[in-house]
Amino acid sequence: MTRALLIAIILFIFKAGGAQVLIHAHNDYEKSRPLVNALENKVYSLEADVILLDGQLFVAHALQEIDRSKTLESMYIRPLLDLFKKNNGLVSPDTGYMVTLMVDIKTDSREALQELVKMLEPVRQYFDRSLNRKAVQIVISGARGKIADWNSYPRYIYFDGRPQESYDSNAIQRVAFISGNFRDYVTEADPTDWTRLKNIIQQVHQSGKLVRFWAIPDSENAWMRLQQAGVDIINTDRLEACRRYFR
Repeated sequence: MTRALLIAIILFIFKAGGAQVLIHAHNDYEKSRPLVNALENKVYSLEADVILLDGQLFVAHALQEIDRSKTLESMYIRPLLDLFKKNNGLVSPDTGYMVTLMVDIKTDSREALQELVKMLEPVRQYFDRSLNRKAVQIVISGARGKIADWNSYPRYIYFDGRPQESYDSNAIQRVAFISGNFRDYVTEADPTDWTRLKNIIQQVHQSGKLVRFWAIPDSENAWMRLQQAGVDIINTDRLEACRRYFR
């Protein structure tokens, strides 16, 4: 069975079964209840920007925004571990729910990834779906390093792909999903023309991957059009409104 056929079957089952639309919680760490609200709204993935400084991964978009009390470990890793213990090896009381943590690296990818792996290795069983199929999936975005180096990292570390990149048979296995900038395909000069966007969506699906776009118009009309165009993961800063809309 080809990857394209497999993704088509998965998407058909997903839509035919009336499952909830996949939602990506953009910059989850900026919200009033980081992680908690995302999990309550059953997001597919949630995003934390990180900066490596003095050997620690701080959750922040820029160096000047760093709050030293807010580390990736304190805001996400430890709370997730607590949830696994509370829910008998699951991240949620909902036994069918799984979540992806996107780590968007804003500094040197190699050193940041080394620090991340160092943090996760002692608790790997909670972040490696080959050991626990309900584990949290880790996806690296932002500064992702060279594609050729991806396979040098542990197999539970996945990467956020790009529509314009080419992947060999090994690299594509490390791609969790494909993400692109909405404004690269739908221009302000002609916001009604979604032809290029739909062509990219089709290409991504042919590669057997789900697709997400950032910098979207974060409105109900845009969410509807993105879903109708075939976008699999809706990127939003308006999490509760987006979940209510698709409920």
